[in-house]
Amino acid sequence: MRRFFILFGREVSSAFHQPLAYVVMCFFLVVTGFNFHAGISLLNHGTGTTTMVEAFFNTVYFWIPLVLVFPLITMRVFAEESKMGTLETLMTAPVRDFQVVFAKFAGCLFFYVILWAPSLLYFTAFEVVTGLDAAGAAGSYVGAYAMLLLMGCLFTAIGCLASALTDNQIVAAVVCFSAILCLFFIGLLAFFIPATGTALREVTYYFSPIEHMMDFSRGIFDTRPVVFYLSSTLVVLFATFHIFQYRRWKA
Repeated sequence: MRRFFILFGREVSSAFHQPLAYVVMCFFLVVTGFNFHAGISLLNHGTGTTTMVEAFFNTVYFWIPLVLVFPLITMRVFAEESKMGTLETLMTAPVRDFQVVFAKFAGCLFFYVILWAPSLLYFTAFEVVTGLDAAGAAGSYVGAYAMLLLMGCLFTAIGCLASALTDNQIVAAVVCFSAILCLFFIGLLAFFIPATGTALREVTYYFSPIEHMMDFSRGIFDTRPVVFYLSSTLVVLFATFHIFQYRRWKA
């Protein structure tokens, strides 16, 4: 474990020494702040039982930065080191391949969590200023942030896999973005299949991040998305591990 934490610290330190990290953080804060303002405007001019948490996590302004951030934070983890020649040095270090892969994955995921941490202050400020609950129940908070973490695990793993496949950061970013976008397009099919109970409708729901977030932000928990994201993350990390091993043997 000591070697893993050394590698993890190396990845986190490397991420925060990159100017891109602060550009991403500023972009994220601006867009999520605008999204929060849009949610408040929706509640002021709309009617119904929509909570602030639901309004925040189910708009286009939420999904745009979520999709764009993963190519930016993962494109360099393998591709940059391979291009600069430091990956070969890492391969000869007394560390196991799975420790390297998981440390890079954990470092990117940690940065992703840091990006979303300020959003908790938005809801706290909302409750203090308005005296109203931002969520109908505590389950809405738990569900929304649990889904954020689950999606973050899968999409970060996809980004690491894309970065391991190439020495070019731009190519890695495009591959990651395309893969995540394909997953969203599959999920969007659920909105064009209104009939419930059909096999195709169930399949599209299983792959739909949008519907997963809609349900979890309302405090409606379903084990199927949890199994999907965790199992898919492990499969993608397993593929990344084998690609990393192949590059070691090739070198």
